[in-house]
Amino acid sequence: MNERFDAAVFAARRQRFLAALPAGSLALLAAAPVAMRSNDVEYRYRQDNDFHYLTGFPEPEALCLLDTAGAERFTLFVLPRDPERETWTGRRYGAEGARERFAADTAHTVDRFEEVFAKLLDGRERLYFTLGRDDRLNQRVLEQVRRSQATRARSGAPALALLSPVDVLHEMRLRKAPEEIDRMRRAAAISAVAHREALLAARPGAAEHEVEAAIDFAFRRLGGSGPAYPSIVASGANATILHYTENSRRMCDGDLVLIDAGAEYDHYCADVTRTYPVGAKFGAEQRGVYDVVLEAQKHAIEAVAPGASFDDVHDAALRVLVEGLRSLGVLAASLDEAIEKGAYRPYYMHRTSHWLGMDVHDVGKYRLEDKPRRLEPGMVLTVEPGLYFAESVDGAAARFRGTGVRIEDDVLVTAEGREVLTAEIAKEADLLERIAAERR
Repeated sequence: MNERFDAAVFAARRQRFLAALPAGSLALLAAAPVAMRSNDVEYRYRQDNDFHYLTGFPEPEALCLLDTAGAERFTLFVLPRDPERETWTGRRYGAEGARERFAADTAHTVDRFEEVFAKLLDGRERLYFTLGRDDRLNQRVLEQVRRSQATRARSGAPALALLSPVDVLHEMRLRKAPEEIDRMRRAAAISAVAHREALLAARPGAAEHEVEAAIDFAFRRLGGSGPAYPSIVASGANATILHYTENSRRMCDGDLVLIDAGAEYDHYCADVTRTYPVGAKFGAEQRGVYDVVLEAQKHAIEAVAPGASFDDVHDAALRVLVEGLRSLGVLAASLDEAIEKGAYRPYYMHRTSHWLGMDVHDVGKYRLEDKPRRLEPGMVLTVEPGLYFAESVDGAAARFRGTGVRIEDDVLVTAEGREVLTAEIAKEADLLERIAAERR
């Protein structure tokens, strides 16, 4: 049992979720399947985020039924206890443990699912279930739905509506509760230590994977479950590849190294990027690009506030980046013309922010009624402007060829404005150079 597990937190989430559904509704959620790495070797298991959010139950092959009616609103279907299998693959909770430790109103072994599910479908008007994730489960569910529809047709009862639960569930996940924010602060704190160790490890002659190893070691040593996503350690021109993960190049004096790495802690993610000098100092051209990106990020962070739109954050960064490209001599057009015509896109081809939470690119809509969403307290987003000069650039940008800079922080929207969860991680250029001087 995870020592941080609090059954009351998950019960409150289920209560809120059910309260958002119409009367006469049944919701079915499934645990993540086991994923195979190769032959008979499994990937390390990680529970489906929606399933975890409502149950906290950590095992595969489990199912959760939530019912808006009746005394038994929370039913778990789980793998049975099996001493022989548990000897090989670890302890199981079984039906009794599901009731006692996870506060299920009732629990059954998973082989009883069809029997119980068929009975619960009777008299229900809506079933909330996400199709497409597991073909075998889809078939099991749809067969019971087909039988229920046939019975309803014979009796003249209204047909069962099949709906997705994600609109309700993902709106809940978008606004973080205090216990979620605590976990995200911890993920950020772990990431802060890892990034300092990465900066110290990023010395001339070291390989990118050595820096990655220092990051991964810090994540696990400090209680994280590991990287929230594959760590990017991109030196030299590799930094112009947005999702570079080969991490094999040996770094040289005079390089920059872009490190995009965040820890996962108890299902919650950090997502942090810093760009460091491999040598003792930034080169003059590198410093010029770095200062533009940092200024853009500061302006974008200042734009994060309740009532601001999601697009306001991007627009704030974009205007500074484009003005910076003009001051660096890369763009000749006016600020407004360069933005209108997209002249910046060869050097800045992504958006500035995304939601962050249990997923690195977390759930939640970015637009409502075809308008940019307004930020609210409890939402967490990244702020990550960058500039990238690929090896193929020419003309006025040629002197920056092979330079990539991105700076990313995790920002919580608060009632007063914002809290930068990753503020502890150094990003001022002069400070980075002082830390780099500590390398041995």
